[in-house]
Amino acid sequence: MLRLLAVLFTAACCSASAQDKAPLLDSFLAKLSAADVFPGADRFGPAQGAPPVVPVYKGQQRVGFAYLTSDFVDTNGYSGKPMHVVVGIDNAGTIVGLKLLEHSEPIVLIGIPEQRVIEYLSAFLGYNPLRASAEGKGPPHADIVSGATVTVLILGESITRSAVRVSRALQLGSASAGAAATGAGRVLDEAAGGVVDWKTLLAQGAVGHLRLTTGEVNKAFVDSGNAAAAARPQSGAPHATFIDLYVALVSHPAIGRSLLGEDEYAAVQRLLAPGQHAVLVAGDGVYSFKGSGYVRGGIFDRIELIQGAETIRFRDRLHRRVGRIAAQGAPQLKEIGVFGIPEGSEFDPTARWQLQLLVQRSIGALDKAFTNFPLDYRLPQEYTKPAAPAAAASAPAATTPAPSASPTAGAA
Repeated sequence: MLRLLAVLFTAACCSASAQDKAPLLDSFLAKLSAADVFPGADRFGPAQGAPPVVPVYKGQQRVGFAYLTSDFVDTNGYSGKPMHVVVGIDNAGTIVGLKLLEHSEPIVLIGIPEQRVIEYLSAFLGYNPLRASAEGKGPPHADIVSGATVTVLILGESITRSAVRVSRALQLGSASAGAAATGAGRVLDEAAGGVVDWKTLLAQGAVGHLRLTTGEVNKAFVDSGNAAAAARPQSGAPHATFIDLYVALVSHPAIGRSLLGEDEYAAVQRLLAPGQHAVLVAGDGVYSFKGSGYVRGGIFDRIELIQGAETIRFRDRLHRRVGRIAAQGAPQLKEIGVFGIPEGSEFDPTARWQLQLLVQRSIGALDKAFTNFPLDYRLPQEYTKPAAPAAAASAPAATTPAPSASPTAGAA
């Protein structure tokens, strides 16, 4: 009896949680017309699913869907509170409309004009994240709003990540093909490998490396077309090291023990939940990959992990400072940290990903310019093994229902 009551209580709580979200979406949609988030549309249909989505119609034809980003992904910014954006996507999963409706970001409330944030978001119109991922393309290169870097990055990431989840749940467009970034039928082999030295890890590709010179960074700002940034070059000899950047998947036992040593590896394992992964990022040179912004807001604004359609940003609660690299022959590096992949992220440790470094340059008292440099990484095959044959049972159905096949709800 007690077990039955516990099951009923859990089901009631889950049901109540799903029902609580629908009125939040409804309250935002009450402030909008369908055309505000879907050009040419004339009405919203009733909310469906949990988390909820709302069909969008033009006459009797369903042309797409609308949803609230914060219902599907973490949208918390510097304020620690969610930023709410209503997104319109068409039947192929392409983003066709956006409306920023509520946020608590102090820099936007008292400093940066909100219109600049809205202009940043416009770069995501016409973007289909699953299609782009299948074609090997990353997210749009939008102009970052100086002074509100973290705010706009999280807004952009929440839009693309939520669009992926909604498209997959509703089986829109290319979503039926699944994620483009996969390990090609392989999984992590935690028993593979042993403790090896730094030179071996680099030769294997278990440690990825990117070296940028002062000249390369100065050229990148010139090539960006930003005259103000080009006019303020980084000082130093062109061949001097701007940053030596290293990255590795340290949640794999052999790589983690090699780089961190037994005690530090055990400490990282205690930081992570079962099945959660972590990467080591280390750097040397005149540029810090950590910066100082995370001290104020707990969010690292100079690095992000990109895999397929997924963008992952790191927060201080899953960050651990490391004093030195334990592997024999490793260089002395100025900055070393381990970053946990946040729970809820779609991350395949056996598939290719990249650490993207965001380089900032001051061009005025308050303004900065930005450019990106990718460090590609793929776990060497010797640390993986073939995946077990798929079970005969079908995969669990998505919580949000697939689109209706009725004539009045046909695709455009």
